[in-house]
Amino acid sequence: MKLVTFRASVEDAARLGVIVGDLVVDVAAFGDAYGEPLPDTMLGLIDAGAPGLAALRACLDRADGSFPIHTATALDNVKLLAPIPRPRKNIFGIGLNYVEHVAESAAALDTAKDLPKQPVIFSKPPTTVIGPNDAIEHNAQITQQLDWEVELAVIIGTRVRRVRKQDALRHVFGYSVMIDVSARDNRRAGQWIFSKGQDTYAPFGPCIVTADEIPDPQTLDLWLTVNGVEKQRSNTRHMLFKVDDLIADISTGVTLEPGDIIASGTPEGVGAGRTPQEWLWPGDVVVASVSGIGTIRHPVVNATPE
Repeated sequence: MKLVTFRASVEDAARLGVIVGDLVVDVAAFGDAYGEPLPDTMLGLIDAGAPGLAALRACLDRADGSFPIHTATALDNVKLLAPIPRPRKNIFGIGLNYVEHVAESAAALDTAKDLPKQPVIFSKPPTTVIGPNDAIEHNAQITQQLDWEVELAVIIGTRVRRVRKQDALRHVFGYSVMIDVSARDNRRAGQWIFSKGQDTYAPFGPCIVTADEIPDPQTLDLWLTVNGVEKQRSNTRHMLFKVDDLIADISTGVTLEPGDIIASGTPEGVGAGRTPQEWLWPGDVVVASVSGIGTIRHPVVNATPE
């Protein structure tokens, strides 16, 4: 299933939806029509676990493409938000997770030239998250080196602590697209959280595809364009540490909980690695996509003073 968080109008509250063809079905309203209490938020559905997903699938099977009045809206007529508009805690970011990106980062950003022996982990606060078509803010008072990174986002479905690699994917709820926006000139003594953790630096969406539809997350193409020009293109098979590696490694010391997000790293082609280097500026438009999931588009704008 492709699950979204949406607003049917500017005045409406955010709602959980499931995409069926060119429609967005309001999950809670749809469940009410069938006498089935279903969650109205993405985190609520994740918390409901396998029984919640099974109940939603059962209702969809009963509907068979015919939805009760006021439960479905044309996808073109809704505003998609980030699938989890406000994560419960920081996003787990993974640095230097594609071999070619390790090389370009070593040349351009003074990171280690050797391949990491363990995943390189940083974090992005919940306030970094924006949804499809929302603006990435360029704060010229802080950065002149705003960069892009397309990534596969992994959403955890069940509590994970010290899990074995071979069992790790059982804990995945689904997958999405994320852009790890980075202010390269904001790294501080080798620490990345301010460089990568500023407001609007985690474009996220357009949906979460449930894990049953992506049995192998290491087969997905991903790419990114700036102003229509392709900058990145690769496949998740080139990850140095695969998704199951990442979950197993993080869970050795940090308990992963339902709704947690792992941004699994980016391939080569970032602006810092180009000759000459390229950066994002107000007026630019960034588009990122992962096959089987979807595409997000984001304009870059001047940050407005408070």
